[in-house]
Formats: sequence, structure tokens, C-alpha cells
Amino acid sequence: MQNVTQDITQLRHNIRQQVRKIRQNLTALEQAQAEQNITQQALALIEQHQANKIALYLAFDGEISTQLLIENLWQQGKKVYLPVLHPFCAGHLLFLQHRPDTALIKNKFGIFEPQLNVQNVLPTEQLDMIFTPLVAFDQQGNRLGMGGGFYDRTLQDWQQKSFIPIGLAHQCQQIEKLPVESWDIPLFRILVG
Repeated sequence: MQNVTQDITQLRHNIRQQVRKIRQNLTALEQAQAEQNITQQALALIEQHQANKIALYLAFDGEISTQLLIENLWQQGKKVYLPVLHPFCAGHLLFLQHRPDTALIKNKFGIFEPQLNVQNVLPTEQLDMIFTPLVAFDQQGNRLGMGGGFYDRTLQDWQQKSFIPIGLAHQCQQIEKLPVESWDIPLFRILVG
């Protein structure tokens, strides 16, 4: 049993390395086109589900940028939230409202996040949608993240909560079948840019 677990862990590590390298090599034009495509798809999905409180992320390591989507949502009067590493509960995320004037700081991973202010925290259950980054995905809606489990913990039992989890990815991030672990949380949908 331990060898099987080690094999899956190694396979997942290899997939992460390969897909991240491919994603990092996308050109600026490919990234811009993906952002345009994702923004259009996401706006349509947000309208379809009448979502008003939307969690997004700020792109890192070749992820699809959400900046255009964020700006569109602000123009529509929607509330945008960004993940922040929980200061007291390791491996967990908080979601803070993000406005055009929000001060951003780099977290321990080098990812920009809003400066922690408890007045701007929204409980996850009050979100309508959570758009997640991912490293790789498959047809079944399985998502492979960076390996920290932050989103897996956040999305646990999402079917019993009020929000819908949506992954955002480049086409090059799709693989045929991801090796899944018991804690992996399949997403409601994955939009491909």
C-alpha cells in the first residue's frame, strides 16, 4: 500500500513539474488570448448563476490572469474577494474583499494578497462562486493544485454550501486522467482559455 501511495505522490509531482513548465512557456499573446476567453466564459457563467460575491485569485507562475475579469466585475458592481493565507490556521484560506484601492502584499509564497483586515473577511459560505487556479485537470473535473491543499480544504463538501467552485485553466493544462487522492475535490466546472 505504501508503494502505491509513493507512486501516486511521485506521479502527481511529475505532472505538476511538467505542466507548470509548459504553462510558464506560454507567450504573452497566448496568455492575453486565454485571459480574454476566460473572462468572457466566466462573465457568462456569473450572469447565468446570478452570482454577486465572487472569489478570484491573482495569477502566479503562468496561471491565467484574472485582472480583466476583476475589472469587469467591479464595473458591474459585483463584490470581488481574494484568498489570503489564514494567519492562525495553517493550510487554510480566508477571503477578503478586493477593491480597486486594496493594498496588496506578497505572502510567504510570493503571491499577492490583500493585507489582512478582519472587517473585509467574508465567510466562505457567503460566497456565490470561487474561481480557483490549478496546475492540471482532467475531463472528470479533477484538479491538481500546487500541492498545499489550500483549495481542497476550502472546497471540502462544497455541494452542501452556497458557492460553486470553478477552475480556470489553459488548454495545455488538461491531461487524460489525473491520479486522485482521497482529499481531492472535483470542481463544478473548469473553464479553459
